[in-house]
Amino acid sequence: MTSRRAALIYNPIKVDLDALKTAVSAEEQASGWDETLWLETSEDDPGRGQTDEALAADVQLIIAAGGDGTVRMVAEAIQKAGSSTPLALLPSGTGNLLARNLDLTLDDVPNALETAFRGDDRAIDLGLIRIRDENDKVAEHAYLVMAGLGLDAKMLAATDDELKAKVGWLAYVKAIAQVMRDKNQLRIRYNLDGSGNKSVRAHTIMIGNCGSLPANILLLPDAAVDDGEFDIVLLRPEGFFGWVQIFTKVLWENGVLRRSTAGRKLMGLTKEVRALNYLKGKELVLKLQRPEEIELDGDGFGKAVSLKTWVEAGGLTVKVPAGTAPEAAGETPAVAGTAA
Repeated sequence: MTSRRAALIYNPIKVDLDALKTAVSAEEQASGWDETLWLETSEDDPGRGQTDEALAADVQLIIAAGGDGTVRMVAEAIQKAGSSTPLALLPSGTGNLLARNLDLTLDDVPNALETAFRGDDRAIDLGLIRIRDENDKVAEHAYLVMAGLGLDAKMLAATDDELKAKVGWLAYVKAIAQVMRDKNQLRIRYNLDGSGNKSVRAHTIMIGNCGSLPANILLLPDAAVDDGEFDIVLLRPEGFFGWVQIFTKVLWENGVLRRSTAGRKLMGLTKEVRALNYLKGKELVLKLQRPEEIELDGDGFGKAVSLKTWVEAGGLTVKVPAGTAPEAAGETPAVAGTAA
């Protein structure tokens, strides 16, 4: 039998290392894999160097144990290396948004490890973004869930890290209340898929590869991780009533009505709201009138004055439970221009 070895890149703050090593050892024996290469992240290197080391060791699988930030960094390093090595998720953070959007089991280490070592490969899209900051420096990154400008980035910047460690995503509630008092709007000039320049004012713009947020909030109802496009939402509330429209649309229509046949029929009777606008595309070029906070997959990346973001269709291979990948289930993966 061909020798197979995995590398496990872990955030030491997010995992119980002794228990995890015991569980990994049991799964190695059950699935016939060699001893795993263990690589610990640090504040100075949250995943890039460890991923490079794993790829240099010619492993057949990389497992990321941490939050969305760890997963994003590992995926970015895999992409920059031009590798096709599969990435498995061991959800260990606050949001675990990619895992949620892939319908992976949370808080179940044995199940997650079984998926890692014995699951199917699934190709998903990767968001790539080139950010120009307020000092005219340009940096390129990858993201898997969402990129955001405006209130969501300000919310993350305002979130108390100690409170987040204690109560998880509920720590964002305090930050939301704080930033919703911010009356400043983004003034944006953008070009989507080369269709010409347009100008808009908005409180928030979010560019998503996935649609769901914590608490099962469906922000981007048509987003799919493998359709070759990203979905964009502009939040443009005008006063209190505008926010009511947004919350009604997201929590009631997206969160309740959309989940049943009868509900979807009722949605056909509702009107679109000016406070919430959806777009879809493969490449977005955007310029801001002034520097604005930007976040990728829940981590702040300073202030941006302009950006270019595009989709690398099928750019990352992830592990999903056996029999659930679209190809394994006899389904055709979603492609750009079709319903996901």
